[in-house]
Amino acid sequence: MKFIISLNILFITICTWANQPLLQNNYLRNGQSLNGRWHYIVDVYETGYYNYRMEPHDGTENPGSSAFFLNKKPKNKTDRIEYDFDAAPTMNVPGDWNSQKEKLFYYEGTVWYKKSFNVENYDASKRYYVHFGAVNYRADVYLNGKKLGAHVGGFTPFNFEMTHLLQEKDNFLIVKVDNKRAADEVPTLSTDWWNYGGITRDVTIYELDETFIEDYKIQLTKNNNKEVSIYIQLNGENKGNQNVSLSIPELKINKAFITDDEGYVAIKIPVKRVSYWSDTNPKLYEVTIAIAKDKVTDKIGFRTIETKGKEILLNGKKIFLKGISIHEENVMRGGRAWSMEDAKVLLGWAKELGCNYVRLAHYPHNENMIRLADQMGILVWEEIPVYWTIQWTNAETYQKAETQLTELIQRDKNRASSIIWSMANETPTSQERLTFLTKLATKARALDDTRLISAALEDHGKKEDKNIMIVEDEFAEVVDVLSFNQYYGWYGGEIDNIKNIRWEIDIDKPVIISEFGAGALQGFHADKMTRWSEEFQELLYEETLPTLAKIPGISGITPWTLVDFRSPRRTLLPYQDGWNRKGLISETGNKKKAFYTLKAFYENIE
Repeated sequence: MKFIISLNILFITICTWANQPLLQNNYLRNGQSLNGRWHYIVDVYETGYYNYRMEPHDGTENPGSSAFFLNKKPKNKTDRIEYDFDAAPTMNVPGDWNSQKEKLFYYEGTVWYKKSFNVENYDASKRYYVHFGAVNYRADVYLNGKKLGAHVGGFTPFNFEMTHLLQEKDNFLIVKVDNKRAADEVPTLSTDWWNYGGITRDVTIYELDETFIEDYKIQLTKNNNKEVSIYIQLNGENKGNQNVSLSIPELKINKAFITDDEGYVAIKIPVKRVSYWSDTNPKLYEVTIAIAKDKVTDKIGFRTIETKGKEILLNGKKIFLKGISIHEENVMRGGRAWSMEDAKVLLGWAKELGCNYVRLAHYPHNENMIRLADQMGILVWEEIPVYWTIQWTNAETYQKAETQLTELIQRDKNRASSIIWSMANETPTSQERLTFLTKLATKARALDDTRLISAALEDHGKKEDKNIMIVEDEFAEVVDVLSFNQYYGWYGGEIDNIKNIRWEIDIDKPVIISEFGAGALQGFHADKMTRWSEEFQELLYEETLPTLAKIPGISGITPWTLVDFRSPRRTLLPYQDGWNRKGLISETGNKKKAFYTLKAFYENIE
C-alpha cells in the first residue's frame, strides 16, 4: 500500500510539473511583487515535511498539524502546535540565507518560507499565477495549505497557476527550500562556488485572462536575415481559432493571424531595412503581440550569429569576442546577485574592461543580466551546471539537465545578446558522457536553431612534446565553437615557459579560450614570481595573452574571472580564506593589476 501511495504521489508530482508551462515575458508584464520580508523556519530534520515514519505529510490524505505548509494555529490553550511562522524571524526575498544570517552561513538543508498577502484588485474571473525567478535548489510550493507543485533546479524560473486556491484576502504562501547537494543532481556534489540557499530571485503574482499569450519566439530565420520567423502559443480553453495581431512599428509590420485548434500559429514575415543588433549597435525594436484580452510588449533585437570555418560571424562579419567570465555574486552587498543594480555593477565593470562579450558561468544567471546585455550590446555565453562529475548513465540526472537547459532557452530565446548555449564545463571524457552531452546539444538545437552550441572542454600537452597542447574530445565534433579551459602556469607548467606553448588544433572551427587565469590577493604585492601576489597574476596575463593570440582560429577569450567569488574549496590562509582569488577585481570592488593588463590587450584588438 505504501508503494502504491508513493507511486501516486510521484504521478501527481510529475503531472503538476508537466502542466505548468513557463510564462513568457513575465519580465515586462505587470505583476504584484511578493518581494520583501518573509518569515522563515530552519528545519534541519525536515520535521515539517515528514512524519515520524519518514512519510511526506503532503502525500497523506489527512496531514497532521506538524505539517508546516498548513500554517496551523492552536485552537485553544491545550492545543499542541510546535511551530509558528508568525513568531519566526524574517529575511529578505530575493536573497540567500547564507549571507543574511550568520548562523546559516554554511547551512545546507531545508528552510521554510512564509509570506501572507492580499491580492490587489482581485477579480474572480481572472487566472492567477505565482512566478519564481529561481529557488536553490528544490522548491515545494503551497498556497493556503494546499500544494501547488515542486520544482528542481536552482537557477531557472518556474511558475504555478493558483486560481483554484486563491482568495482576495488572507492568503499565505509557503515554500520549502532545500539546497542539499546530491550525487544525482545537476550540479552534483562537488563544485567550485558557494551553494547559496534560498529564494534567490523575484517572486511575483500575475493576473491573466482566461485565454492569454503563453509563449512566443520572434527571431530572424536561420540563414535568411531578410525574414523573421515567428511562433505564438496561447493558453486557455478557448485558445483555438483566436485572432492574434503582431506589431513592430519601426519595421512597418502590422499583421493579423488566426491560431489553430491548439492555440498555435507560426508564420514568416519578410523584413527590409533592419538595423541589426550588434555590440556596436544594440538596437532593440518594440514588438507587441495582442489578442482580445491580453497584450505583451517586448524589446527584441535582430541579428545573425554563425560560424564559417574558423571564424565567428555576427551579422555576416567576423568578430573577436573580447570577454570575461562572471559568477552571480554581489561583491558589495555579499551573497547571490539578483537585481538590475547588481547587473549594472557587473556588466559595467565588463564594459570598463573593454569587453563586448561575457561568459555567465556556471549556471543560468538572473534575467536582469541578459536584459541589460541586450541594452548594452554585450554578447553572452549562457550555460547550465553540468559541471565536473555528473552521473552520465542516470536517466533522471539527464532529465534534470535537459529541464534546466529547456527552461533557460525558453526564458532567453528572444534575447539578441545570447549567442551561445553551453552544455558543460570541464567534464571528463567517456562514451557515456559523450552520449549525455550529445543528447543535450540535440535538444538545444531542436528548441533553438539560431544560436551556437559549445562547452568548456579541457586541453593537455602531447606525450612526446609537452609544449604542444591538444584537445582530445569527441564532443568537439558536436559543438559549433571549440572552447576549452587552460591554466598553464597556474595548475601546471612554469610561467616562464608560457611563451613556448603552442596549440595543435585539427578541427575547422572557431576557438574560444573559455578560461585561463591565476589567483591573487588584492593588495598583496611582491616580485613577479611570488604566487598569490598581484604581480604574479599580472605576469601570467602578460605571458598568456600574446601566446593565445597565436592560436589558429582564435575568436575570443573569457579569462577567469571578473570578480573574486566565494568557494568552500579555497581554504588557504591568508590568501584565499574561502574565496576563489582568480578575479581581476576583489570582493571589496578593488581592481588588481591584471585588470589593466587585459584592458590594454583588448584596446589593441580592432
